[in-house]
Amino acid sequence: MPVRTVHSGWLDLHLVDLTNPDGSTYDRYVEDHGRAAAVLPYNPKTRMALLVTMPRAALRFAGGGDVFEAPAGLIDHGETALRSARRELVEEAGLEVADLEPAGAILTSPGISTERIDLFLAAYDDAQRTGAGGGLEDENENITVVEMPLAELWALMESDAAADAKTRVLVQTLRIRRPDLFS
Repeated sequence: MPVRTVHSGWLDLHLVDLTNPDGSTYDRYVEDHGRAAAVLPYNPKTRMALLVTMPRAALRFAGGGDVFEAPAGLIDHGETALRSARRELVEEAGLEVADLEPAGAILTSPGISTERIDLFLAAYDDAQRTGAGGGLEDENENITVVEMPLAELWALMESDAAADAKTRVLVQTLRIRRPDLFS
C-alpha cells in the first residue's frame, strides 16, 4: 500500500493508495496523530461529574461553540493509556485518583483518522481535588473545569444537542454500570 506524507507536524496527513478487488486504484487521505486516553470523573456521593470546556478551532470553524468534554489527551511516547488518563485528570481537572475503571476504546472517525481513544471511568471524592486544573499554560488550552450533576449531564446527552463522542460513550457506560447515580 503506497503512502505519501502530505504534511508532518502535530498531526501527520498521508495520502494512501488503495486497490479495489478488480485492480483499480484510488487515493484516500489519512490523518494520524496517535492514540489518546479519556476519563470521566464522577463523585458517587454527590452524583456529580467533572467535565471541561475549551476553545476548539474545528468547532468554531464549523460555526459551533464549546462542548462539555471528559478530560482527555494524547498518550505520550512510552506512556500507557492508564498513565495518560491520570496525567490528563491532573492537568485538565486538578484531580488525582488512584483507581481507573476501563470502559473500552473508540475509533473516532475511522473513515479518515487513525485516532483510537482508550476510555476510563474514575470515582472521586472532594479530597482528591488537589488543584485548579485548566491545562498546561504552554499548550494554550484555556480549559474551564465544570462540575455538573449526573442527571443534568444525562439529560444533555439525551437532547438533540451535538455532544463530544468520547464523553457521550463514557456517560452512557457509567449509566449502564451505575444507573443509581442518575436518579
